[in-house]
Amino acid sequence: LKIIIYSLKNIKMKKILIAFAFILFISCGDDDNEEVSYVAQNETEIANYIETNNLNAQRSDSGLYYVINELGTGEQATESSNVTVTYKGYLTNETIFDESPTQGSTFNLQNTIVGFKEGLTYFKEGGNGVLLIPAHLAYGNINQPSIPAGAVIIFDIGLISVN
Repeated sequence: LKIIIYSLKNIKMKKILIAFAFILFISCGDDDNEEVSYVAQNETEIANYIETNNLNAQRSDSGLYYVINELGTGEQATESSNVTVTYKGYLTNETIFDESPTQGSTFNLQNTIVGFKEGLTYFKEGGNGVLLIPAHLAYGNINQPSIPAGAVIIFDIGLISVN
């Protein structure tokens, strides 16, 4: 009887160990939500766009590229400013995904993507230019309506006012 009980316990333990190993194996498999880095791809895409469009872009330490067409003369925006901005957002293939009304849109920069927030700080009221934002400063791996995961996004911006 002791041998039967011992065997049953071993069988039960083996089943538990097999189940545990199976769960561990499954959890180590490919994860569709795994973070993918688009940094190198985005750098190449931005460099090609800058060259093709003959832009005089500067690169920040974060990887944001920006073109200052006109710096402006008014108050400079900060990352927590409420601003009124005209903008047109598009992909490197020129597909527009968003655009402000002609009188601009007013919002707090804290409520925007990192690249847009940083980019506006390079301008003063009355300034305008272009922001070339790599995926890691925009939407990363997440698909957005009209913006695929990993996409470089571009904004033509005009800083009307810092409110």
